[in-house]
Amino acid sequence: MSKQSHVNPAKTEGNTEETKGNSQENMEKKQENPLDKGEKKEENPAAGVQETKEATPNAEAASPEQKAAELEQKLADLNDQFLRKAADFENFRKRTVREKQELTDFANQNLLLDLLPVIDDFERAIKSAETSKDFHSFYEGVTLIEKRLSTQLENKWGLKRFDSAGQPFDPTRHEAIQMEKTDGIAEATVKDDYVKGYFLKDRVIRFAKVKVLMPKEQGTESKE
Repeated sequence: MSKQSHVNPAKTEGNTEETKGNSQENMEKKQENPLDKGEKKEENPAAGVQETKEATPNAEAASPEQKAAELEQKLADLNDQFLRKAADFENFRKRTVREKQELTDFANQNLLLDLLPVIDDFERAIKSAETSKDFHSFYEGVTLIEKRLSTQLENKWGLKRFDSAGQPFDPTRHEAIQMEKTDGIAEATVKDDYVKGYFLKDRVIRFAKVKVLMPKEQGTESKE
């Protein structure tokens, strides 16, 4: 019994408190370690960002020069394309004007070629009249030439002459150059053709110049 050790409660409590304190310190250190590790891990990316930021100005300093050179090259190419297009358009405009003028100048070429034989016929008729002095033969020759010309122009070119004598007066076809009032008619009527009118296809290209007979007004009589 005497050999049993006597434990001091105060010391035991003190040891317990020290043990708890050590445990709390260890726990705090353990809790601090992840944060320390995290901070250490974050230091490297930050340093990389700083290094990147420090390197970026050098890259950006060279980039505008390259972009400026590229833009100048593009501008030169566009300017060259513009000059080429402008030259092509000017050539096209001149060619169009020239072709239009040629078309205007030679538009009636085929018609004139058809008229040349008629002119030849007139020349032969005139020479024949000079030697033979035969009026009847000359008259028949000129009549045949006129019929041939009229038929050719109508069949090939659509030029048709129309007669107006005895037809009702039509202001879309006739031009009245003389008027006369008379009895026995109910409407204005063409009496004589002074100049023949012509159609080209379905369009009047020359009005006929005519003398028109007008009906007398009812209830009006000459008291002379």
